[in-house]
Amino acid sequence: MAKKNEPPAATPASGPGAKSLAQLKVVRDKIDKLDQQIIKLVNERAAHAGEIGRLKTESGEEVFSPAREEQVLKHVLELHQESGGPLDSTTVRAIFREIMSGSRALQKVLKVAYLGPEFSFSHLAAIERFGQAVDLVAVGSIATVFEEVNRGHCDFGVVPVENSTDGRVADTLDMFVRMPHLTICSEVRLQVHHHLMALCDQQDIRRIYSKPQALSQCRNWLSKNVPHAKQIEVSSTATAAELAQREPGAAAVASRQAATRHGLRLLFSDIEDYPDNETRFAVIGRHKCAKTGNDKTSIIFKVSNTPGALVDALDIFKSGKINLTWIESFPARAGRTEKLEYLFFADLEGHQEEPKVAKALKALADTAKEMRILGSYPISPLPA
Repeated sequence: MAKKNEPPAATPASGPGAKSLAQLKVVRDKIDKLDQQIIKLVNERAAHAGEIGRLKTESGEEVFSPAREEQVLKHVLELHQESGGPLDSTTVRAIFREIMSGSRALQKVLKVAYLGPEFSFSHLAAIERFGQAVDLVAVGSIATVFEEVNRGHCDFGVVPVENSTDGRVADTLDMFVRMPHLTICSEVRLQVHHHLMALCDQQDIRRIYSKPQALSQCRNWLSKNVPHAKQIEVSSTATAAELAQREPGAAAVASRQAATRHGLRLLFSDIEDYPDNETRFAVIGRHKCAKTGNDKTSIIFKVSNTPGALVDALDIFKSGKINLTWIESFPARAGRTEKLEYLFFADLEGHQEEPKVAKALKALADTAKEMRILGSYPISPLPA
């Protein structure tokens, strides 16, 4: 008999709840076994990657091969689609990006410069391309990104090239003119979502910090929803979030990650005026990228300042059936007495080693006053 005031003895679990708990344990045991297999396979893969690194070192090849990494990701995503698994392709890509990043670090920890500070969109683009197992170096300007790579302090740099709302990034194009010997070896297309964040409520906001491009991309939304707040330009969206965390009555337009980093409340999400807003980034380095069969080539050229000169240059690509996907004009430096001329930046489909592309580029070099190839590299997939 149970003693007085003691609870009754526990009885074995029974009923629907007990059945569910038993089934839950069975499924968890299966997951534990799968995790064991996954870890074993990931380590086996890393060992093979280490052997590849040894062979690359012996042959003098670079550790980072964007062409090969894109081929791996393409193959993995095709297998994933065939399997009909429940994960979305963005998640699968992120998983394998980090596996490759960690495996690459076994060979060498790359140093990558980007326009900082942390959780700026350039920082997010660097992670998207290289993963977390690299030494990410935040610098204060686009020019400094180029300088760090040029001086050999960093292996690669990540710089914004164009935004779908605001167009070209002039500072980047200017540095390509100054340092045309640096090569574009990869690109990143990042879907850019802006968020309004603060520690105060919407009606108490007196200042909104962000970089000029972000404020421009949210111009209509900000005018309609916080017309009473003064908009103040700063060097980056991450800096804006830091200021919003420190100053009463301040808000920032920045990334979701920046809000988390600085403990800010997300007052409104996705406030960009155009929902398909994206920024394209270039990865700069010193080494050429191999062909993948799905590549683009970036060039700079200058034609004579005469009627029809640009049309004649572009006709070379039309005749060669080569698609131009982007073209921008940029003022060329000139003396006070010289007539203003323009450089043209262009992207075209295909790799510079493909016969028809090589033929067109030679024809352009023979026709134009100047022509330089900035690089051929894999076409980045559409941002998720």
